[in-house]
Amino acid sequence: METRAPYVLIGSFVLATIVAVFGFVYWLNNTGGIGPRTSYHVQFQGPVPGLLVGAGVLFNGIRVGEVTQLGLAPDNPRFVNATISVASTTPVRADTKVGLEFQGLTGVPVVTLEGGMIVAKSGEQPTLIAEAGAGQSMTQAARDALRRVDTVLEDNSGPLKDTIANFKTFSDGLARNTGKLDGILAGLEKMTGGGAPAQKITYDLRTPQNLGPAGKTLSASLTIPEPTAVAMLQTQRMLFSPVGDNPGFAEFLWADSIPKLLQARLIDSFENYDIAHAPLRTADLGQTDYQLLIDIRRFRIATDGGTRVEIGLSARIVDKNGKVIASRLVETNEKLDKVEPTAAVAAFDAAFARIAKELIGWTVQAV
Repeated sequence: METRAPYVLIGSFVLATIVAVFGFVYWLNNTGGIGPRTSYHVQFQGPVPGLLVGAGVLFNGIRVGEVTQLGLAPDNPRFVNATISVASTTPVRADTKVGLEFQGLTGVPVVTLEGGMIVAKSGEQPTLIAEAGAGQSMTQAARDALRRVDTVLEDNSGPLKDTIANFKTFSDGLARNTGKLDGILAGLEKMTGGGAPAQKITYDLRTPQNLGPAGKTLSASLTIPEPTAVAMLQTQRMLFSPVGDNPGFAEFLWADSIPKLLQARLIDSFENYDIAHAPLRTADLGQTDYQLLIDIRRFRIATDGGTRVEIGLSARIVDKNGKVIASRLVETNEKLDKVEPTAAVAAFDAAFARIAKELIGWTVQAV
């Protein structure tokens, strides 16, 4: 028994397939991006290497169409005429910039459109003129740049040769005077304080030992705060009057700043006189009966009118209520035969011994 074919079903399937194909073509032509198109003429003022019919057209980086025709300009063989077809909604203007861009590793060329503000007259299709050199690839641009460099070098070959010759003469002169240059650099380094720092030599102020027998002793507690002084005296350097260059004292340092050094050696001197009743630093004891306040006026080497060491102090004894009960100036100097560190320190030792003895005797009598 022969089976009857479902002709109606087959026919319906074929018709549905045809309708689907036509529907896809309609969608592709309208919704799929190949809808209504507008053609524009483009003129390149130079070669367009690799550009082919069917190459993409980008507007602000978005693909909007393709190249539909290419040919040489009949009136000028250096120019290339092209026709592009882009979506009608693309805002192409009469002044839209046209260029050629090479994309990807293989450098596939595409036509690029960018910007534009001038609207063309109704019904008129503007001819878009590409910028000069728009078709140059990176390789061609590099070749042109190198060609220009070669031209510049060729035009200035004479001065370049003279410059190179002058450099050679200069380098030969440097080679011949290497020793002198080393000496100059060493002098500059020394003048600016460069290189290895010079070793500093520290000197101390000696405490006097022979202060005589302790006749009268301190009957009240006494402290000696750190002496006051102007900023110039807050140093460990040797001071000179008048100020001058004294190279022999470049590495000289007192064991401490001058005020701290005098405080320590005055306390040591009181201890050598009578250690049982010697004064202390302010920080070592709370409220005391008296304070011996010292202001340093001079502690220097004077070189005018005979070289000598000068020490000048202003001393005041103040009770616990802040009342000054005694005050005096203590000054002395010591002749200096030779201006060098060892002799200067010995002179300061002798001068300080007299100062300390005078201060101790005066303080003991006052309190």
